[in-house]
Amino acid sequence: MDLLKQLFLEKAQTLSKEVKELLKDHKDQKVDDVTLDQVYGGMRDITCMIWEPSLLDPEEGIRFRGFSIPEIREKLPHTANGKEPLPEGLFWLMLVGEMPTKEQVKWLTDNWVRRANVPEHVFRAIDALPIDTHPMTQLSVGVMAMQNTSVFAQRYNTGMQKSEYWDATYEDTMNLVARLPRVAAYIFRRVYHNGEHLLPDISLDWAGNFAHMLGYDDEGFKEYMRLFLTIHADHEGGNASAHTTHLVGSTLSDPYLSFSAALNALAGPLHGLANQEVIRWIQKMVDTLGTTKPTREQIAEYVKSTLASGRVVPGYGHAVLRKPDPRYMAQKQFCEDNVQDSDLVKIVWKIFDVVPPILSSLGKVKNPWPNVDAHSGAVLIHYGLKEYNFYTVIFGVSRALGVLAAQCWSRALGLPLERPKSVTTEWVKDYLAKNTPEPEAAQ
Repeated sequence: MDLLKQLFLEKAQTLSKEVKELLKDHKDQKVDDVTLDQVYGGMRDITCMIWEPSLLDPEEGIRFRGFSIPEIREKLPHTANGKEPLPEGLFWLMLVGEMPTKEQVKWLTDNWVRRANVPEHVFRAIDALPIDTHPMTQLSVGVMAMQNTSVFAQRYNTGMQKSEYWDATYEDTMNLVARLPRVAAYIFRRVYHNGEHLLPDISLDWAGNFAHMLGYDDEGFKEYMRLFLTIHADHEGGNASAHTTHLVGSTLSDPYLSFSAALNALAGPLHGLANQEVIRWIQKMVDTLGTTKPTREQIAEYVKSTLASGRVVPGYGHAVLRKPDPRYMAQKQFCEDNVQDSDLVKIVWKIFDVVPPILSSLGKVKNPWPNVDAHSGAVLIHYGLKEYNFYTVIFGVSRALGVLAAQCWSRALGLPLERPKSVTTEWVKDYLAKNTPEPEAAQ
């Protein structure tokens, strides 16, 4: 048994015992109230699932096993000459709750290199799609095409015991995460570079090799990829892609089936696709104003015209956060240190100054601050990656780290099939008629 798997098993056995004791003593204790607004409003803020790798606080933002984004940027191992955290380190942290050493991260990098071989039929499946198929669709198909290699599916079909589910899920997770950059880069080179593919460089770390296979060997871009793939990895379990992984996985679908479904959720414009919507909106503003150096006053007028037309300002607002997204702030700090000559990045910063006061003045917006999508496109363009439709694919590669770590925990804890109760509007009206107190008569 490898050292990370052994450590995970020890953690899982300890927590599983603790959870059983909690349920034994407190299974009937009420932890939340559900309102009619939540029933109709997408189950917003209902506490109803376990997600071990991360927790999102409305004020503090995301914490990975208790560590904030500034803390993981400081504490996680990085390359010898780099400053940004290695995503391998975050995966280790999310899986077992311990900050890894440099040696442990190097072990994980090497382990993923050994697992990274993609079966040839996966590339053939992708090549069978029309070249103009959205890259997210191609990535989902690529992941599905690997499903025949699922350790979980093969062992389940031969009568695997429930106590072994976590082990097979761990193996699938490690294999899938290891292969994803190769599949994603293949799609990028197929669609945007005439199928001129680049072989992996196994001397590089997971994110650095991904950047290389995309065709970018600039050290600044590799550093940004390390940061991007770290801060996009997880955002607790309630977001659409994470929840999809959990829901599909709860049926005992293997990680390939579960993660392919998650990618389909991530591809929606109200989720991961938002990053390309942001940059399109900025580019349209630049074209409309006729300048790459608009003033704050010009941006304010354009924002007001966007809102007046019934549209939203993409990249602003979040379902949970009530302060600027720490993931946005991490990218802003990265650019302050590394990207100071980009007109587009400077526009993003001016928008940050302009939009929150305007949205706050409307009196309807709970969170007028930027989210993670508000910044990433401008940095990618600075480094030459201008293919907007591919941005969400990079997000998807990152998101695998968190959602698949969580699926390992779902298997280890034996979490059950997810099956919420639904009702009809007729049921709601009948319930209200029977349970709403009569108004008091006027005195």
